[in-house]
Amino acid sequence: MTDFQPRPGQSVEGYDVTARRGTDYYAVFADIPAADREAWERAEAYIDVVGTRMLEAWDTAEYPLDLAMRMGERDLFNDGIVHPALTRLSPLAAGLVNMEISRGDGSLGTVLAVQGGLALRTLALFGSDEQQERWLVPVARGEVPASFALTEPDHGSDSVSLETVARRDPATDEWVIDGAKKWIGNGASGGITFVWARVEADDEYHGAVRCFLVEQDTPGYVGTVIQGKASLRGIHQAHIVLDGVRVPADAVLPGTRSFKDASTVLYSTRSGVAWSALGHATACYEAALAYSQQRIQFGKPLAKFQMVQERLANMLEELTAMQLYCRWMADLEGRGELRPTQASLAKYHNTRAARRIASTARDMLGGNGILLENGVMQHMADIEAIHTYEGTESVQALLIGRDITGMSAFA
Repeated sequence: MTDFQPRPGQSVEGYDVTARRGTDYYAVFADIPAADREAWERAEAYIDVVGTRMLEAWDTAEYPLDLAMRMGERDLFNDGIVHPALTRLSPLAAGLVNMEISRGDGSLGTVLAVQGGLALRTLALFGSDEQQERWLVPVARGEVPASFALTEPDHGSDSVSLETVARRDPATDEWVIDGAKKWIGNGASGGITFVWARVEADDEYHGAVRCFLVEQDTPGYVGTVIQGKASLRGIHQAHIVLDGVRVPADAVLPGTRSFKDASTVLYSTRSGVAWSALGHATACYEAALAYSQQRIQFGKPLAKFQMVQERLANMLEELTAMQLYCRWMADLEGRGELRPTQASLAKYHNTRAARRIASTARDMLGGNGILLENGVMQHMADIEAIHTYEGTESVQALLIGRDITGMSAFA
């Protein structure tokens, strides 16, 4: 544990919401239940401890897997998943955890989304009793890195057209998987991968998309870390080649029967992206506000200039709207009333707003805004990734448009 270092000027004493009056202007999170607040505090304490090393990792494009997986030690990967073997986080608690982790570091926010939101949720929803008994708790605790392999080199937004194929070998009763995946977080981290593939079989599942649990040391599985990223540099994402990968018959997750099951997972995590965007935007606003109060130009703090105050007010306006989206979305989800397109609207609004807030914050910091030590530039770059994953802005707009008009414009 000696490699844990708190960020300069920060402590691990717990979360004091009253100190956030300048950020939570409408007291959106002032009345959260004690259990949800405790989860939020665990996330904040974790970020305080790992922040310095994660900043260095982002700068050098290294993935400190040991630090990332320690979120499991603090029960932060559970992401609101309901399962008797997991500690229950309410939708609000899961959102606050996501927000706080992303406020501290976007790469860790993506680790949370991959390990918990995608991989752990897939296993909990669709895995067999045997698969869950072996893997569920180790994944939740961060003892085994896990990934969710859906996106392919030629199929991103149209992932329903995926080309990876799983064939049944009648001689051995094994599945043989061939294909390629791309942008797979944790896909080259030595753990397990949930591979979505189109089935070729002599049964009712022929042509259906199902999910297979593949251990990454299986012969034929090659995960290569994608180089040259300018966003989310503190997590490794992989280009995976599956060349005759053989897995036993029981490697298929029995609860997966069509692409709709993959969509179920994606719908559940889409709200998490809205929360993540709120975390990034909060960090950018806080940095801009603090800088304006400390930076002296023309003999007075920047905060005393009218133009700066107007910009801060505009940023706070958007940040407050983001908070309200997230809080109401969590309330809807807690009542079982959240529709997929409502989550789409929250992501659509929040990632767009986060981009605007980050851009304004970067400009307000002047030349200092491009220095990683001031935080804004890293968040600005990371926001570009979350703006795209879990469905691009255009895809979200089409999902919402289809819902409100009753007509599809996808094709």
